[in-house]
Amino acid sequence: MTTFTVWKFDDPGRAEQMSRILHDAAADGLVKIVDYAVVTWPKGAEKPETRHEHSSTYRHAGWGAFWGIVIGGLFLVPIAGGVLGAGIGALDKTLQGTGIGRDELERIRSQITEGTSALFVVTRDGNLDRLGERFHGLHSKLIATNLTEGEEEILLETFGDHTR
Repeated sequence: MTTFTVWKFDDPGRAEQMSRILHDAAADGLVKIVDYAVVTWPKGAEKPETRHEHSSTYRHAGWGAFWGIVIGGLFLVPIAGGVLGAGIGALDKTLQGTGIGRDELERIRSQITEGTSALFVVTRDGNLDRLGERFHGLHSKLIATNLTEGEEEILLETFGDHTR
């Protein structure tokens, strides 16, 4: 099963540290990383910074588009009430069929704020409970969406993992 997961941390530098723990967990067979992005939002910054890393240029472009749509749509739209709602509505429409819905998007947007960071991850065949144990005590909060088989296919086909 493919999962879209967002781990939120109460420290702007913590998600970067956790990406290393994620890679260790993958090396230990707890999870297969399809792709991930790190979002850091330092205190005093107007908007968050994003780092996306992938080894394959082809897959990097597809997943880069995904992260650009999700993270750009969540954090780079104006924050004024009605405009934010319209922005999340448009993002929800763009991601329609992927299993990442309006409720998740609104929850992510409201919880990742200045002074926090987040690790956005698309995984396959993972044990999120055991992965969560590795993040234990690190002031993390899990926001996750398990995708149905159809949603998984749409997400992976749209954003570049054609090598399942």
